[in-house]
Amino acid sequence: MKPQRMCTVCRELKSREKLFRVVKTPDGVFVDVNNKIQGRGAYICKGECVLVARKRTALERSLSCKVDSGVYDILEDLVKNAE
Repeated sequence: MKPQRMCTVCRELKSREKLFRVVKTPDGVFVDVNNKIQGRGAYICKGECVLVARKRTALERSLSCKVDSGVYDILEDLVKNAE
């Protein structure tokens, strides 16, 4: 069975391939496209949850820090490119 992760927005368990990972490191907050960066991670569904996350500040709550709007912009671009 593949590893399951929970989306910080909709709280559904999904496989890692269906989620984006955002990671908090000592250098800042980054979108971890390859799931290789070490640090505190938060997962978001690849779709509508990205838009909802910005409104609800879901990443800020999950990572316990301020998340730059550029991170949300990158996530939204990744969703648009996937469609």
